[in-house]
Amino acid sequence: MSKRSFGGVSRDSGKRKKFKLSTGFLDPGTSGIYATCARKHEKQAAQELSIVFEEKLEEMYGDELKKINEEKNDGEDDDKEVEALSIEDEVKRELSQLNGSKDSSNQGQDRQKEILKFIDLSCECVIFCKTRRPVVPEQFVKSIMEDLADPSDMAKRTRYIQKLTPITYSCSSSMEQLGKLAAKVLQPHFHDPSVTQDYKFAVEVTRRNFNTLERDDIIKKVVSEVLNGSEHNHQIDLKNYNKLILVECFKNNIGMSVVDKDYITKFRKYNVQQIYEKKLKEQNEK
Repeated sequence: MSKRSFGGVSRDSGKRKKFKLSTGFLDPGTSGIYATCARKHEKQAAQELSIVFEEKLEEMYGDELKKINEEKNDGEDDDKEVEALSIEDEVKRELSQLNGSKDSSNQGQDRQKEILKFIDLSCECVIFCKTRRPVVPEQFVKSIMEDLADPSDMAKRTRYIQKLTPITYSCSSSMEQLGKLAAKVLQPHFHDPSVTQDYKFAVEVTRRNFNTLERDDIIKKVVSEVLNGSEHNHQIDLKNYNKLILVECFKNNIGMSVVDKDYITKFRKYNVQQIYEKKLKEQNEK
């Protein structure tokens, strides 16, 4: 006998549609990349995405990272020379370690912070990779999209990843902090002296486990920052925009970035799966 239903919806079907509340969080000031993925495959998605990210990191910033590491190693050699000059200081350092203070290995780990680090959001269908300099999330993700959209490369590099969203910077979820974030993120795109034209723009807001600010209030605040930030005559255009401002709200964190029109015209809103399906369709038509 089937389960009794109420209002045409069975008890079991209601249970299957429920999503767990997220327990993870992001600190204000975080830069990085959100990725949506197949449900219950968050770990696999992070693994396959880490491979793509590491390869692109080496391609875009390999020389710069090598230089940073060389300078860091030179600094460590200088530290060793200084330590060798003072046996008394070395003894004091060892005693302090025995007394429970932070050891040099932990300090070294603090100095060598990871450029790419996946943060466990404990959120279904969503993962996040935190980035540090020299990575610029907007440029980093767009370069990946250009590779994936290349019609000469039909290899499917991801199985579980769906969509990527860059986050230039983020802030805590208050209207005051949102205004400061918008001013910082939007300035190089709309208000910098090098900007010589007026843009048509739109704002896209995504909210997950977030109810601090209303969607319309967020959009109004961002729009006001664009229109009042310079003497340019930028205009809102929801269909034929040149720039799209992405706002990602997660729990107590608001992230923001700006993408160009090709975000939707060429790269299918940075949807990895749709980009591959488009290439496959075009190849079959040929």
